[in-house]
Amino acid sequence: MTAMQTIAIKVTPEAAQAFQSARDADRRKLELLLSLRLLEVARSRQSLEEIMRKISRSAQKRGLTEKILEDILREN
Repeated sequence: MTAMQTIAIKVTPEAAQAFQSARDADRRKLELLLSLRLLEVARSRQSLEEIMRKISRSAQKRGLTEKILEDILREN
């Protein structure tokens, strides 16, 4: 695995709670996922808004709704 570096970002209290209460293995996966997404945005020629819309549409096509997302973030 590539060396990792710590950064500080602001998230909602629910997202912070979900991350903090996750198992260590799940936390590492979330860190890797976030790292990959940040790189994707930084290297993309698309605007951040376009990328966010694309991710949202993809999630909706897979059945993710705002209600389901809220439930996921409240778990744990």
